[in-house]
Amino acid sequence: MIRQRDYTTARTAGWVIAVVDGMGGGIGAQIVTQLRRELPLDIEILALGTNAVATQKMMEARASRGASGENAIRVSIGEADFILGPIGIVVPNSMMGEITPAIAEAVAGARGRKLLLPINQPHFEIVGIEWKALTKQIDAAIEIIRQALEVDTSGSRDIINPADMKSAP
Repeated sequence: MIRQRDYTTARTAGWVIAVVDGMGGGIGAQIVTQLRRELPLDIEILALGTNAVATQKMMEARASRGASGENAIRVSIGEADFILGPIGIVVPNSMMGEITPAIAEAVAGARGRKLLLPINQPHFEIVGIEWKALTKQIDAAIEIIRQALEVDTSGSRDIINPADMKSAP
């Protein structure tokens, strides 16, 4: 059963951020590292790798839990309030075929807010977007999460519904 979140009374405990990656897991590990550094520790980070190597790299970066493979991603992605990863996670057959049509459909159709990093793939190119270093792209995604959680430097946390937020420019 999919949990329904009461955004008006929830604290950051219980929030889930899924990080999806494949291949060697380097991008996912970098995302997890920056999330852990920037957000409260009671936010759960779910590492979803298309393979065991990608999942292990994200677990080494201090993800809370991890799972590998198509079925694990399809089953677990529904838990996430936010989904982070390269844009290829919603494009069938990207990442050298590791993103199956079923994974792409599960991620794209999941209820969580998708924060996709514009990283080009050999078979498609993203145009009209200014190039930024990966760390800057991840910082921008974290800022969107931070705004949704209303986490300020004093540590007080007021949660707002991400669906009510205006899109970042």
